[in-house]
Amino acid sequence: MDIVLQVLLLLFGFVILIKGADWLVSGASSVASNFKVSKQLIGLTIVAFGTGAPELAVSISSLAGGNSDMLLGNVMGSNILNILLLIGIAALISPIKINKNTISKELPLLLLTSLGLVFLFLDAALSGATENLITRSDGMVCVLFFAIFLYYIIAMTRKNRKEKKKVEKPKYKLPMSFLLVILGLVGVVAGSQFVVNSASTIAGVIGISDRLIALTVVAFGTSLPELVTTITAARRGENELLVGNIIGSNIFNICIVLGLPVAIFGGIKPESFNMIDVVMMVASAALLWFVARKGSPISKKEGAIMLLVFTAYYGYIIANAVTAI
Repeated sequence: MDIVLQVLLLLFGFVILIKGADWLVSGASSVASNFKVSKQLIGLTIVAFGTGAPELAVSISSLAGGNSDMLLGNVMGSNILNILLLIGIAALISPIKINKNTISKELPLLLLTSLGLVFLFLDAALSGATENLITRSDGMVCVLFFAIFLYYIIAMTRKNRKEKKKVEKPKYKLPMSFLLVILGLVGVVAGSQFVVNSASTIAGVIGISDRLIALTVVAFGTSLPELVTTITAARRGENELLVGNIIGSNIFNICIVLGLPVAIFGGIKPESFNMIDVVMMVASAALLWFVARKGSPISKKEGAIMLLVFTAYYGYIIANAVTAI
């Protein structure tokens, strides 16, 4: 009976998360449009940070409760899922054209951020430490890197204003837009509490590790806002919004969803995580850059390859978890 209740609470938490994220994205996008910001910038910032809010809320709740595995699984699982599953599905719906600026600047930034996380995991190998730790100073470095990313965004905004690029008409007036942002934030924070508490309880009852729960249930649940946004953008042919959302979300996940809680609450030890999880996160970013750099749209065939890689990875970690039970 207890586990049924926890599953219901988990589902209830996801509903609040998704609805809250929906309000947050709608309101924030409308705020951006009111201030005449381009779609690419909306995708990289407002939409990306808005859809990343569930991950941030879950991570803060996890680390505040001493559950570092939930935090790490949430970040890595979401980043892998965002690229391999979301881009894969979007490419099957319609080929994805990525502009030259994204290929030359934003995708390398994403790859560099992902590689940076690998180095944070390799204290023992690189510095001769007795164990691998992600320290408070590591978290601060992540936050500082995010500040650099924001500086790049600000520079891009100034450039777009000088070029007077056309932006879409705002859906709501500013007061309504700000109200939706506030309601959305409340929703993602409240929903995250249900998700973290229920997922941890279910993991303990079933005997499945927090790593697996975080990489699957939590990562899928908190990435649903990105999934809905990606599918909608793909159907409408909004490639800049789609790709900007994925890149911005993944950079936000590493620098803020991981970096900010660690900087606030202190260092963590990646106890149950294997290097395959980190390598897969970097490999997914490298794969996206590789298929984009040729200049032609990401095809349905390439989307199918991404989905196959995604299936193989998750098949591997689930099989290992089942064997360990």
